[in-house]
Amino acid sequence: MLPIAAKARRETIPASELTLALQCGGSDGYSGITANPALGVAADILVRNGGTAILSETPEIYGAEHLLTRRAVNREVGEKLISRIKWWEDYTQRNGGEMNNNPSPGNKAGGLTTILEKSLGAAAKGGTSPLTAVYEYAEPVNEKGFVFMDTPGFDPVSATGQVAGGANILAFTTGRGSAYGCKPVPSIKLATNSELYGRMTDDMDVNCGDIVEGVSIEDKGQEIFDLMLRVASGEQTKSEKLGYGDNEFVPWQVGAVM
Repeated sequence: MLPIAAKARRETIPASELTLALQCGGSDGYSGITANPALGVAADILVRNGGTAILSETPEIYGAEHLLTRRAVNREVGEKLISRIKWWEDYTQRNGGEMNNNPSPGNKAGGLTTILEKSLGAAAKGGTSPLTAVYEYAEPVNEKGFVFMDTPGFDPVSATGQVAGGANILAFTTGRGSAYGCKPVPSIKLATNSELYGRMTDDMDVNCGDIVEGVSIEDKGQEIFDLMLRVASGEQTKSEKLGYGDNEFVPWQVGAVM
């Protein structure tokens, strides 16, 4: 393989070759008003440039799915998303749970009271572009634009499916300081509040907390998009510099995974 690898040369390619995985974990009360909508702006910019953005974590858009179906390019795409929601309702019931339940203890500690609050913030990562396709877990993503992939809410499992589907860059918002890296795809960490960013500057790539201090969501989205281009061009993210991400390859296992 070495002679083949040695022939590889860097070359300029357009942003349309980027497939962005959208993730959030350890959300707080700021997630839905700072980092997530700013990431949505970045996703919209990527889509306008011909790229692809993948929203996932089906349990975490529960209750906000109507915000996505109304953006579907046709009835078939909208109905496929609803069919995945119904599958999840059955899946959780079979495993002794339910979809319409409170979020995790960490989310509660961060200021979220219901899964619906979490869902409204999580859906904001998807920006405003039309929904062009809905995929099942780890299915190859071949549509351009904004798409949805059915995955659990558990971040490593969800991201593994997105990467398997073709994502080559990942953006991860957090308000609780979720320690996350991703290999082989670089992960850009977005802090939802300035206090968190100040405590975890070694792990957070972008501070979105300054949105509540006056920075516009549009400007922050452009900042995130510009960083995405630099990372795609070889600039290392904080998690890459720390060298972690080996343990975040977690395929969807048999049994209840939310």
